Amino acid sequence: MTKEFTCIVCPLGCTLTVDLADDGNVTVSGNTCPRGKEYGINEMTNPVRVITTTVRCENGSVLPVKTNRPIPKEKIAECMKIINNCNPPLPICPGDVIIENVFGADVVATAGSFDE
Repeated sequence: MTKEFTCIVCPLGCTLTVDLADDGNVTVSGNTCPRGKEYGINEMTNPVRVITTTVRCENGSVLPVKTNRPIPKEKIAECMKIINNCNPPLPICPGDVIIENVFGADVVATAGSFDE
């Protein structure tokens, strides 16, 4: 199976051609740096994403949050349902864990909200 990806690791945006052979070997071409090769392999075999979004706090204010590590791409919709059902109490400081262990990642605040 062969797929094309645009590498997002650096600003060059290389077009990668990634081939997954029947024996599991992965070859990447089109990358100008080693990070592009690693990105292509991961994108073909185990795509992951950091989720960046917002949650509505108990008082109605909106707080920016993100996962502290990437989660499997196929779990994004499920992760968003969990995040959207969260209404954390205030106060919240940047770095506070809002939801623990969502598909192996914690959802953390990226800003603070001190209004109660």
